[in-house]
Amino acid sequence: MVDQLPFEKPIIELKNKIAELKTFTTEKGIDLSGEIEKLEGRLEQLEKDIYGNLNPWERVQIARHSKRPTSLDYIDRLFTDFLEFHGDRLYGDDKAIVGGIGRFQGKPVTIIGHQRGKATKENIKRNFGMPHPEGYRKALRLMKQAEKFKRPVICFIDTKGADPGIESEERGQSEAIARNLIEMAGLKVPIICIVIGEGGSGGALALGVGDHIYMLENSTYSVISPEGAAALLWKDSSQAKRAAETMKITAPDLFELGLIDGVIPEIRGGAHRDVDKQAGEIREYLEKSLQVLRDFDGITLVQKRYEKFKNIGEYNHVSDVTPVE
Repeated sequence: MVDQLPFEKPIIELKNKIAELKTFTTEKGIDLSGEIEKLEGRLEQLEKDIYGNLNPWERVQIARHSKRPTSLDYIDRLFTDFLEFHGDRLYGDDKAIVGGIGRFQGKPVTIIGHQRGKATKENIKRNFGMPHPEGYRKALRLMKQAEKFKRPVICFIDTKGADPGIESEERGQSEAIARNLIEMAGLKVPIICIVIGEGGSGGALALGVGDHIYMLENSTYSVISPEGAAALLWKDSSQAKRAAETMKITAPDLFELGLIDGVIPEIRGGAHRDVDKQAGEIREYLEKSLQVLRDFDGITLVQKRYEKFKNIGEYNHVSDVTPVE
């Protein structure tokens, strides 16, 4: 059974009850189909009520689910002839970011994504999806290669944030992230970014300067984790739920604020319930997005990207302020 989240307890209990009745029917030969049908109806309604009214903290829990599909899960299902590239040609290969070339509906594309593990051993190998500077430089190398060969770039975002260790800082973590922001802003090929899990801070934004930015319905995108925000605001990381509700980090919130271009519907209960079907939902958005972006030349893409990010947020212009001499 897929790992249970706290708010799913009533659903799991009802599923177990239905399973017990079905087993009893099989073993004892007693017809309980009427009772089972009623419980299945209740289950259907219960799932609609719970999954249709998730609060921000519950969405955070789904985004962090240990079985949530990763970049490689989607790459396997969405692209053909994928060839992974390794290394940044400066230091080494960072396994927290995967990238390479493949085909989407027969046309060549460059694919880059954060990659975390699903078990302890793989998480250690992938540094829990937190890239080092060489990971961002690998991503940039692939982006510049894509620009040279006129391939669209598709980025999957799924990280708590960039690696915060001293060795990463010594190797230029901040510069590597900043360099990606600058270069992505001026890349003369289409860039599509999809937040598939957690999108945390600059570690996510370093793959997030796109022409179109989408989020899965239960993903999150923020400058800091709810725990980190709670520790800063209230000196108490246990207030994470409260922070999640005030930070506006969910896909519906960010779409309403105009920070993203669309919310990709998720399988009821989370993408981990049916990865194949979830990949199909993503495919539809990629198809439409590429169809639109391929009509623009490189200069137009850069200009529209500039306008897109310039128009994010609101501010008041004060014209009658006397300058300080």
